[in-house]
Amino acid sequence: MEDTTAPPSENGKAVETSSSSSAVERTIGLFRLGEKLRRLRLRKKISLVDLGKHTGLSPSLLSQLENGKLIPTLPTLTRIAMVFDVGLDFFFSEQEKGRLFSVVRAKERLRFPDAPDAGEPSYFFQCLAFSAREKSIEAYVAEFPVRRRHSEPHVHEGSELLYVLAGRVEIWTSHDLHLLVEGDSCFFDSSEPHSYRCASSEQASALVVTAAPRL
Repeated sequence: MEDTTAPPSENGKAVETSSSSSAVERTIGLFRLGEKLRRLRLRKKISLVDLGKHTGLSPSLLSQLENGKLIPTLPTLTRIAMVFDVGLDFFFSEQEKGRLFSVVRAKERLRFPDAPDAGEPSYFFQCLAFSAREKSIEAYVAEFPVRRRHSEPHVHEGSELLYVLAGRVEIWTSHDLHLLVEGDSCFFDSSEPHSYRCASSEQASALVVTAAPRL
């Protein structure tokens, strides 16, 4: 029987915390893979036993996939897709089509440094809507540790809004240097170089929202 769950990492590499694992499972759950598999099987009038014969997977395993008790691997989905003569996109398209509501629990958010290999990160960020698809904006909570230097200047298309939640944040653009305190906000063209620095004696934090350029 094929293992349909991701194996634990070895040597301490890429170990998922319970919160990150929960977030991954919930994000995958939005695609409703089990429901799509059942709907496809019933539409083709194929029993679990017959589908098992075609795919080499046991009927009990297929039942668990349909009920959402197991998350299928790509090889497993590929086997099933080949039997039904559909592409993998069948399982990953039309995710809650037309539904524009997504919840991210605080315990599910992951905290990332500004650069994966940064010895002394300039800031950390948490994505606030990672489970939503086709977003017109990106939203983050950013944490700025106390440090003397600004982060490396960077650019990205569109515009950016930064609202200081706590502490003081110094933001540099190619034109000016601004000091923002708790409750202050700024909006700017993020296609121009910009960088940040915590300007308070304790860690600062901010809400950061970025939007793609208007067409």
